[in-house]
Amino acid sequence: MRDRQALVLIDLQNDFCPGGALAVDEGEQTIAPANRLAAEFRQRGDAVIATLDWHPPDHGSFASRAGTQPWTTGELYGLPQVWWPDHCVQHSWGAQLHPQLNQALLTHQVSKGENPDIDSYSAFFDNGHRQQTALHAWLQHQGITALTVMGLATDYCVKFSVLDALALGYRVTVVTDGCRGVNLHASDSTLALEEMALKGANIV
Repeated sequence: MRDRQALVLIDLQNDFCPGGALAVDEGEQTIAPANRLAAEFRQRGDAVIATLDWHPPDHGSFASRAGTQPWTTGELYGLPQVWWPDHCVQHSWGAQLHPQLNQALLTHQVSKGENPDIDSYSAFFDNGHRQQTALHAWLQHQGITALTVMGLATDYCVKFSVLDALALGYRVTVVTDGCRGVNLHASDSTLALEEMALKGANIV
């Protein structure tokens, strides 16, 4: 009997694509692989989940709230923090899923980053592992044990989602064609993929 599987599409939102507030280079190129894989998963009867960064307007990770320049680093309530441009503000255009993503193929959506006092890169936990999102409980309820993960961005939300999924006991495959990175440093995405593989992810 094969593992029950799910495809997890990480943060394929307008703000992470060209024209968005926190645009990832070539971010829009993740959409075609996402649609292709989502169709395959649904055809097999497997779940397709989209995660969304879903920040209140005064989120603590925003450089505007910290009174500093975007892309610099500091500390937010005891945790290291990159100060980001304001992005994925709840109900804004930037927080919406990319218009070319075939949302009819989605079976479930999970929001993260709603607590203004802590950032949440992972689809499973906030950055301090103080609170869980709804994702793990939903997957357990569905009996899902294996995840295929792709999305934005390789070196942040994809990486931390994958590491948490592995720690929770899921078998994880990462599809590199469907990932693009922020790359504050040129090698960040490469190092992120190496770290995911080291922890047990299958990189394809």
